[in-house]
Amino acid sequence: MACSTLTSGYRLTRLVLDRSSTVSRNIFSLIPSSLRSYSASPEESKDTSSIPPPGETETEKKLKAELEKVSAESKSLLEKVSELDDKYKRLLADRENLRNRLTKQIEDAKIFGIQSFCKDLLEVADILGKATESVPKEEVKDNNPHLKNLYEGLTMTEAQLLKVFTRHGLLQVNPLNEKFDPNLHEALFEQEVQGKEPGSVVVVSKVGYKLQERCIRPALVGVAKGS
Repeated sequence: MACSTLTSGYRLTRLVLDRSSTVSRNIFSLIPSSLRSYSASPEESKDTSSIPPPGETETEKKLKAELEKVSAESKSLLEKVSELDDKYKRLLADRENLRNRLTKQIEDAKIFGIQSFCKDLLEVADILGKATESVPKEEVKDNNPHLKNLYEGLTMTEAQLLKVFTRHGLLQVNPLNEKFDPNLHEALFEQEVQGKEPGSVVVVSKVGYKLQERCIRPALVGVAKGS
């Protein structure tokens, strides 16, 4: 009887232990795999030397260093590109300025290349003008045909010379009764003149000339002085 009771108790104990083991396994299976290492037995949880510390791996460190190096090189190249672009734009601007200056010099050479020749011809025009002015108008009559023909020849020559001057851009500057302009006129004297505005030209001793817009000989004038 006692033996039978012992056997029954043993079987009951074994059944309880089997059921407990099955329940434990079912509960363990429900725990995520990422947490199973931390939910292990106390002996296993005490040994953490095999778990790698959180942080960057060697590969990540190398990739990060390479990325920083490439970023620095890219920044340096961008600065060089910006510098070269600025130099290129400056070079283009200098080239354009040089081209404009050379074009202007060529045009001026074409226009003002005859300046010295024009200055020499001005003396001829002055002589012709004085020659016609020195002839008394009352003497130019039909009863004096030689003087009349000479005077008409001089006036025609002077008029033709002035036409040639005008054709080549050489213009007379005769500023009588105009405002004095220091760029075109040279004042020889000042005098008070009734009815004339101060600073206006009242006498032209010698006409001036300008080639295009450049004065090659200023007009010699007398200027009215304020009272």
